[in-house]
Amino acid sequence: MTKVALRPYALLPRQYDERKVLASTVDAWGRALWLMCANARFQPQPYGWRSVEPPELPFDALLVIRDGDLVHERTLYGVATVPKQIDALSRDEFVLYGFGRGGRNPQEGQLFGRRGRSRRRFSLGSGLLHMVADGRANLWTGYNDEGIYGDPVSAGALIRWDTGGNRLHGFYPQEPYRIVVEIDGLNVTDSVVRATYGPGSPLAELRAGEPIRFRKLPVADTWGLAVRDDRLLLLGGFEPGTAHTHLRQVHHCRLTDDGAVITGRGELTWPNGDPVRRYTRPVGRGPHLYVRNRPSMRQWYRVSVP
Repeated sequence: MTKVALRPYALLPRQYDERKVLASTVDAWGRALWLMCANARFQPQPYGWRSVEPPELPFDALLVIRDGDLVHERTLYGVATVPKQIDALSRDEFVLYGFGRGGRNPQEGQLFGRRGRSRRRFSLGSGLLHMVADGRANLWTGYNDEGIYGDPVSAGALIRWDTGGNRLHGFYPQEPYRIVVEIDGLNVTDSVVRATYGPGSPLAELRAGEPIRFRKLPVADTWGLAVRDDRLLLLGGFEPGTAHTHLRQVHHCRLTDDGAVITGRGELTWPNGDPVRRYTRPVGRGPHLYVRNRPSMRQWYRVSVP
């Protein structure tokens, strides 16, 4: 089995080493975003994890943006949730997803305008796994089974929102791929959104003004996908009939008219060759998957379709 090494992509500059990061992503323009709070503290979570929370709500957050070698700061004023996810709706407008003190907040989403001022709070639903914006100011959110079957906002499984926080449409496929239990992997570009979901492990392609296209995949329970022309990279998952593999499993595939054929297999490693044992859900954008180590938000890595 070949080694597929992650490559360093973006590192939080050293001058912010004393700050605790609340949320981070790589946006549609390839910029790395880190949202921080000066007085944040660690809170214990189940299974030994720790989360970072601000001392009080609302609070003013520092947003550090790295665009190649350029680094600049923004302030988001009046953050009213404990942020878990962030993305950019434009180069100067941002959206947060988070929770209130002690659990769920009925208005999990918060939009910030060009001057960093909060301009709307709204409900993004529960069970959110993915929150990815494209370069045309569309926001896409994907959910797990608890959200899809337990919250009317999340029932659309894969939902598109506009810059005002208005829900535009959900994802309601027809037979034979009608049932959606969870959005496993998501890849977003300006022209097409691709998602893998269970059961059945199809690959759905959504293009504006066109019917949804489905392909049957030979790999189930994928965590991430990247596409370049007719080449597909699947991260995580397993082939039916085999034992469940570690999340570091990589499948190289070639897309066909109605499916995909595996052309190679690999194992994801860190740049030094050590196996990748855990990571957060990757951010998929076209031919690239952006990955970070679960305990740390400071370093982003990238793996791409060859």
